[in-house]
Amino acid sequence: MIYKEYGRAGIKVSAVGFGGMRFDLKKSNEENAELLLYAREKGVNYFDTAPGYCEDKSEDIFGIALDRMSDYRDEFYVSTKGMPTEFDTADKARGGVEKSLKRLNCDYLDFYHVWCIRSMAQYELAMKKGGQYDGLMKCKEEGLIKNIVISTHLPGNKIERIINDDNFVGVLMGVNILNFPYRWQGVEAAYNGGYGVVAMNPLSGGMIPKFENELGYLAAEGETPVEAAIRFCVSCPQITITLIGFTTKQHIDTACDVAAGSKPFTQEDIERVKSNVSENMNAICTGCGYCMKCCEKEIPVANYMQAYNDKAMFHKSEKELIEETKFHHEWGLLVDRKASAADCIQCGKCEAECTQHLNIIERLGEMAEWEAKI
Repeated sequence: MIYKEYGRAGIKVSAVGFGGMRFDLKKSNEENAELLLYAREKGVNYFDTAPGYCEDKSEDIFGIALDRMSDYRDEFYVSTKGMPTEFDTADKARGGVEKSLKRLNCDYLDFYHVWCIRSMAQYELAMKKGGQYDGLMKCKEEGLIKNIVISTHLPGNKIERIINDDNFVGVLMGVNILNFPYRWQGVEAAYNGGYGVVAMNPLSGGMIPKFENELGYLAAEGETPVEAAIRFCVSCPQITITLIGFTTKQHIDTACDVAAGSKPFTQEDIERVKSNVSENMNAICTGCGYCMKCCEKEIPVANYMQAYNDKAMFHKSEKELIEETKFHHEWGLLVDRKASAADCIQCGKCEAECTQHLNIIERLGEMAEWEAKI
């Protein structure tokens, strides 16, 4: 296993982290807890969960395993989360921490995330006086939390704004070999600011293993696209932990084997991967953001085009795309929009700026139809 410094927190963490969001719920909590013990034997020392994961069973599964690992509690790190929309006061924030500690069978949490920030308004809610962040700071003073961190689905430029406020020591964000240009500004800002950077969804929410044949160009000789995707995140010096949701021991073996044999990605390697994605999937948006600078209606064009990638890459059905669009409205790329696809006046400025010459106006029209059916 490779171990990396977690920003300026002063600790070393495994390059592969255990994500508690993919347990097989046909199995008992005790059976699923065995996976954490197995991962620990393989060298994983970062374990991440959240209330609500796996039909709200994940923290309880972790609690079974962590109780059995309590004799060497100082050798691993436990992470969980709370949303500012749910814990919008300092007292509620403390209550959330105490509930998680009880379920996890822990006396303290190594990392606690201000969770799932999808808009700047949610970030401001977390940071308001007497709000969640104040409550977490009090918990930190009392030793219930070691490190306060943030989890976000915002684009890179907005992540950079949060990093510049310097209220946290680490950030969890969705970044993988397919979408990294969209997030990379935030990744580099966090890394350069001394933050730990945790990559969630390194397999693009399961899309990479599902479409391995279509994404074969990602892999080097002798590896699969899944292995290439894990290697990309594990090997990037800017990414501290690659957080993977494990369902089987085989999944753990694959990730740990890739990590053990990974060579660091150079900046030249990153540019090469970016070029490969663009050349092999020339119908997808790479998130360069040039189109965002010219829309007088303030439509987040790049966000819409990133969402449209599900059709361009994976040829999903209209029903699936409507559901994906609904997800992006509530949780993903389109939460913080000032205008919607239907507001497009077809001026063509975005298409003139697009480095890939995408038919943006036509795609926005399609997405407006999907939005109308939500």
